[in-house]
Amino acid sequence: MPARAAPFLLIVEDDLALAGYLASVLGDAGFAVQQAHDRATALACLASDTPPSLILLDLGLPPAPSTMAEGLAFLDDCLRQTPSTKLIVLTGQDERAAALEAVRRGAFDFLVKPAAVATIIQALRRAELFSGEEVRMAEAGEARLHLTTRLDEGPKEAASAAEEQLLRRALVETGYNIAETGRRLGMAREHVYYYLNKYGIRRPE
Repeated sequence: MPARAAPFLLIVEDDLALAGYLASVLGDAGFAVQQAHDRATALACLASDTPPSLILLDLGLPPAPSTMAEGLAFLDDCLRQTPSTKLIVLTGQDERAAALEAVRRGAFDFLVKPAAVATIIQALRRAELFSGEEVRMAEAGEARLHLTTRLDEGPKEAASAAEEQLLRRALVETGYNIAETGRRLGMAREHVYYYLNKYGIRRPE
């Protein structure tokens, strides 16, 4: 039986000492670890041939490490570009506000600094398990979506959010192959182009 591939983990943390420590202990725990210390570098990792399946994300990133703006912006970018990625937020920011925004935007889990290494590993293993199950669901023609919508906006907005997320996921999984995306979603190519225009989706550079 072939050995199981190490899950690819990206640590996005501007504290170099902490990032190095986490990379070392998590590497010893069996993860294939890469580091990024700002949003731009983290986005470049997402655009690589082998994007991470797991991300440990500090919300306080430069150039504004005392706020959550950069970390939340990266979270949004990540889930648009690689929607199957599991993000675990690890932050010392205002716990309640950070947790609310992270969950609202689609983070898989939330941990407060200082978090014990055992707690971080447990959260990563849980995310890895979910990721593996979602791959099996995809092979069976199913997709698990994350939706956050205001109740007072009614079902139409929720339907649009689901529509866009499903399209983005299919596009990512097919490498933006329009014909294959249409086949997976059971629609003609013209309809795929219609939805691309509707949601302003463009193939990443």
